[in-house]
Amino acid sequence: MSVGQATFAQDDMTNIDAAYSEDGRYYTEEDIPTFNITEDGTIDWLTYSGFRRYHSECHVCHGPEGEGSSYAPALKNSAIEMDYYDFVDVVVNGRQRINAAENSVMPAFGDNPNVMCYLDDIYVYLKARGVEAVPRGRPGAKEAKSDVIREDENACLG
Repeated sequence: MSVGQATFAQDDMTNIDAAYSEDGRYYTEEDIPTFNITEDGTIDWLTYSGFRRYHSECHVCHGPEGEGSSYAPALKNSAIEMDYYDFVDVVVNGRQRINAAENSVMPAFGDNPNVMCYLDDIYVYLKARGVEAVPRGRPGAKEAKSDVIREDENACLG
């Protein structure tokens, strides 16, 4: 278990625990992106990047640090409770829920490279926030960005 995850039962951690890493990215046993935090509190690059990207694109509606707002739900919870592929689908295609109890519209971000090129970054940051592995505020120590992550970022942004 990574730092800050002790509040979750071990069988709930299958969506959280890093089983392996590849080129500076961390994945669960099911090949789902996740975060990694060392014992000294150093976070992986994607989690740090996710903090930055979340605050540039998502926090206006969903509140600082994924805490939610009166306008939109807490995404830190969604990253834990939703299946990764459902999370991606909502971000890419948007979602509309209008009924007697709810009126919410999530716009589609599938054409926004500032979201799509960093979608896994945002997701792993929100997962880390969802289990309180990363506190509110700007993360401190971080791993260096790998060359592969840099190349993928440049290719995505054009």
